[in-house]
Amino acid sequence: MAGFRLRSPLARAVAPVLAGIAFIAVLFLATWGVAAFISDRGENITNLGTSIFEVGQVERIAKVVAEDGPLLFPDLKSPSGVRSVVLDHTGDDPTKGWQVYYGFPGGKDPSCLVEHIPSTRTFKDCDGNIIDVEQLALPPDVRPVVENRVRLYIDLRG
Repeated sequence: MAGFRLRSPLARAVAPVLAGIAFIAVLFLATWGVAAFISDRGENITNLGTSIFEVGQVERIAKVVAEDGPLLFPDLKSPSGVRSVVLDHTGDDPTKGWQVYYGFPGGKDPSCLVEHIPSTRTFKDCDGNIIDVEQLALPPDVRPVVENRVRLYIDLRG
């Protein structure tokens, strides 16, 4: 039995084009189906970024904190800003004395975000109170990490 052959030139020109269109349509539907399945899980994905934030060289960052006060990193822990992080340093050794705080006062609601008063170690909270850096909330799940006495990171993994 001989194989199927298209006889007319028109059929030989149109058949491969139609087969290509059909293949692309099937590929598109399969991709759309996989995307619909993945996005329909109903889970909130909040860990899209890295879980370790690189701040920079320890000596340089210690000098910046000594001159300008603690560093406020808004929206570092969550997209809503309620987990803003404050990085502070005390002491003469740039590899020791690092402390991380949340960007809201201890004992207050996380939505009471603070504003850093430039070149000081103080902040203004949502009620207009002036508070010291040590009065900010201590995070149980965020910590500073000094690597090889050179690089400073903030570990957000908890």
